Order: sequence, then structure tokens, then C-alpha cells
Amino acid sequence: MNATIAALRQLSPQVWVAGGVRPGDVAGLKALGFAWLVNHRPDHEEPGQATAADLARAAAEAGLTMTHAPVRGLPDDAAVAATRATLDAMKADDKALFFCRSGMRSAAAWAMAERLGGADPGSLREAAAAAGYDLGRVPR
Repeated sequence: MNATIAALRQLSPQVWVAGGVRPGDVAGLKALGFAWLVNHRPDHEEPGQATAADLARAAAEAGLTMTHAPVRGLPDDAAVAATRATLDAMKADDKALFFCRSGMRSAAAWAMAERLGGADPGSLREAAAAAGYDLGRVPR
């Protein structure tokens, strides 16, 4: 099992988060039942990182849908809206993997997007904490 797949953390029944995903990881993610990828990582964040285009090709080849909603620091309105749009497009039994370098920006984007959908901020913080992410600095 590769490091990405071994490091998956669950935020909700449908949403998981992980650090950097590579094109070679995508087929394994499909085999685990993921239908969606949400890439919160900006291109060229670090040397050797796969670009969003590379990941989108791998996702398309594997039959997954990918959203690129890059985040630098705290998720901005565009990244939160793109994340919310993905959540709204998912079917009830779909699974999505949100990822960035460490998973923290993805956890924050997920919580902010779920908050737009009316979710309780305390419950979102608890779910993120259970997955190992402290959202104490994320606006309510």
C-alpha cells in the first residue's frame, strides 16, 4: 500500500482527506471506491509535485471526477465555493478524497464549504479534530 492511501483520514461518511496525491495513486483510490478528487494544492508548490493537469488526466483515465480548487493559506471564497459545488454534485453513496500537501487546507476548505451548507461549526471542528486537524483558526 502506498503512503497516500495509508494516510487517508475520514472527515465525514463521504469525505476523506490526505496529503499529496500523485497520478500513480489514482487507480488505487478508484479501487477503494472514490468517485471524486478535490485538489486544494496550487501547482508548483514544491519541486516534483504533480500538476493539476497531470492529476486531472489520471483521474479521467480512472473514471474519477476531479475539481481543482487551489488554496494558499486560508481557503478563499473561490476555493470554498468550488468545494461546496463538488459536495452538492455528489450522490449520496459517492466518496470524495480532498487533498493538499498535508490535508490541513483540505480539511479547512471542507469545513468552510459545509458551513455554507448550514452545518454546525462545532460538529465540523470535532470531525476535523477526530481526523487530526485543528480548525481553531478557521472562521466560524
